[in-house]
Amino acid sequence: MTDGAALLEAARGGDRRALARLLTLVERGGEQSDGVVAAARAFGGAAHVVGITGAPGVGKSSLAAALVAELRRRGHSVGVIAVDPSSPHSGGALLGDRVRMERLHGDPGVFVRSVASRGASGGLADAASAATLVLTAAGFHTVLLETVGAGQADLDVATAAQTVLLVVAPGLGDGVQALKAGIVEIADVIAVNKADHSGADQLVADLAFACGPLGAGAQRIPIVKTVATTGDGIPELADALAAHRAVDGATGAATPVRLAERRVLRAAARRVMAALERAARSDGRLDGLARAVAARRLTADEAARRLLTSGQSEHA
Repeated sequence: MTDGAALLEAARGGDRRALARLLTLVERGGEQSDGVVAAARAFGGAAHVVGITGAPGVGKSSLAAALVAELRRRGHSVGVIAVDPSSPHSGGALLGDRVRMERLHGDPGVFVRSVASRGASGGLADAASAATLVLTAAGFHTVLLETVGAGQADLDVATAAQTVLLVVAPGLGDGVQALKAGIVEIADVIAVNKADHSGADQLVADLAFACGPLGAGAQRIPIVKTVATTGDGIPELADALAAHRAVDGATGAATPVRLAERRVLRAAARRVMAALERAARSDGRLDGLARAVAARRLTADEAARRLLTSGQSEHA
């Protein structure tokens, strides 16, 4: 079995082949992956993990590349996990992000890894969190975790990152009203990219209204206008990300404990859902309720309440 601890020691010393090997192991999963994750936990690390999410077409990859360049100017080493869509034929990553970040590859302070989504929902590959842990243990100052193009329900990035950067752009038909009840709720910082396009100022105003403080003591979400292709607004964006880390570090809001809470609840929800589905399929309850919904005798919400209520009564 490959010695994860030895590989991590080599990676911390700057051996990029060892780091690539570690990430390959965590992508494969299984016993070797578990060993690498355990070794990474033992090493620890203090990286600022920034999740970058947003709809396809907003320029996440270009913005990530510009942000990496700015962070390097500030003396930060940067690891990037870019979750690319899987090929429908091979299952491998299409590697679009690696192509767009090609100019960064000669920098020894930058490491970019594309990971195939392999059909995982939520905008993240299953191995992304483990890969982030490995980069943190390898000693990077900042780790950028870029999701595949995400929609309102693709919120997994909030369980893996200390700071969530939501990227939006004008003219894509993604109304703020639709965003309000979805992905905006997990954003810590918002970048209005392609801010040189028509409608950028209106989008900023709409977002400012939608994301205003919700109560006493609540903080307004920073909204930064950027043009990734020219670098406009990128230093301000880096400042906003650093400020969020500083504030949450002081309050404990983005501590490893909070992130662990998110992961535990997410994992528990998956297990509960799997157990509920198995039980409801085996005794026919799911089929009966689904037929009632299809026939419009029940709404999906009503059927869900009946399913949960029947499950609770059986275990009472």
